Amino acid sequence: MAAKRPLDCHERALRLLSVRARSGRELETRLLRAGFPADEVRDEMARLEAVGLVDDEGFAREVVEHELSNRRSGRRAIVSRLMAKGVPRDAIDHALEEAGGDSDEARALELARARSHRLAALSPEQAFGRLVGYLARRGYDPQVARAAARTALETHPGD
Repeated sequence: MAAKRPLDCHERALRLLSVRARSGRELETRLLRAGFPADEVRDEMARLEAVGLVDDEGFAREVVEHELSNRRSGRRAIVSRLMAKGVPRDAIDHALEEAGGDSDEARALELARARSHRLAALSPEQAFGRLVGYLARRGYDPQVARAAARTALETHPGD
């Protein structure tokens, strides 16, 4: 049985990108942690950026679209998630602006209404607290979360 030869930096980068899109800093960190020399990683990153395989703005657009449409996350959660992955703030702001869509208030209310029926067995105070906590964990501003929870529980007080 032939021994496996170790992957070179380019092969490792392509393998990481084949799993999912990654920000430039995220990919660079993974390659450095894998033990590749910093100059080799820097050259590989430049190569991948030149051919469009590493694109922080494109990555930010994909994440924003997914977070807004599928997860219905708040703006704060999206910004935090992208900053943690090393995406520059201007790319994040541009992706959020480009996505447009509903306001945080509208998304929070939609999410609160969808969730409120699960809380029908609780007292109004408990339901309100849990709904506000749920929305806050999704990245909505506390004032937005409280307003959405209040409205959702008023319109669906337990059906």
